[in-house]
Amino acid sequence: MPLKLVLFVVPVVLCGWIIGWTNLPGPWYEALAKPSFNPPNWVFGPVWTLLYVIIGIVGWRVWERSRDQGLRVLWIVQLLLNYAWSPVFFGMQNVALALVVIGFLLAAIVAFTIRARRREPLSAAMFLPYLAWVSFATLLNAAIWRLN
Repeated sequence: MPLKLVLFVVPVVLCGWIIGWTNLPGPWYEALAKPSFNPPNWVFGPVWTLLYVIIGIVGWRVWERSRDQGLRVLWIVQLLLNYAWSPVFFGMQNVALALVVIGFLLAAIVAFTIRARRREPLSAAMFLPYLAWVSFATLLNAAIWRLN
């Protein structure tokens, strides 16, 4: 495994874990009304770990294989928005603002995927599970906001 790849994947995963550990759901989240399609809490950790590995690999690919600065900016923007969501939702306990954040995150992932489709098609394809999960998470966030 190339060192540069490790230098992308490890920090992305570690930051995701740290943000998750410092913004645990807790009693506030447990007390919220949730839709019937809300997955059990244990699902989120493994899913996000896998997605953070993918995000790191895609970041490495974009820096190694593409000179497209816009694509690099979109990768950074989606990562920052991703990292912002848990502190807003769980830390600030602000479901409405978290919905705004995840809406921008979803838009950034879509923009990245569309732009990467021509310049870095494998990276665009690798982002599809991430796009699917964040689409689901956006729906879940919206449902929790509506129910509460």
